[in-house]
Amino acid sequence: MGITYDGGLTCSCGVTDMDRAIAWYRDVLGFELLYRMEDIAWCELKTGVERVNIGLGVRETAGGAGGATLTFGVTDIEAAKAELDRHGVRQDGPIRDIPGMVRLLTFFDPDDNALMFYQDLMETHG
Repeated sequence: MGITYDGGLTCSCGVTDMDRAIAWYRDVLGFELLYRMEDIAWCELKTGVERVNIGLGVRETAGGAGGATLTFGVTDIEAAKAELDRHGVRQDGPIRDIPGMVRLLTFFDPDDNALMFYQDLMETHG
């Protein structure tokens, strides 16, 4: 029988301050707030990837090592890095190059959740 997916994906991140997190994801990454539910300390934002949302849930402690790293494809990683720099976003070193394949940049939200940008250098996918 198997699993039938509907094409949507919501990625969840824990945050300690909902207002600060919403502002950061909106102002730094350009995500759009879809809704906020105060009674369950949860919100969802629309990312730049079709049918991929990020859900933010308030936790007493958030971020740090472990868990999944959300990795967003960008067309120009140098420009994306410059935007992060403009906002003073902490990054885990410079852009890493894997010649002929991909360029990668790891950075962190205000709660120390690791995120990444990638720029695909391969001409074909698959």
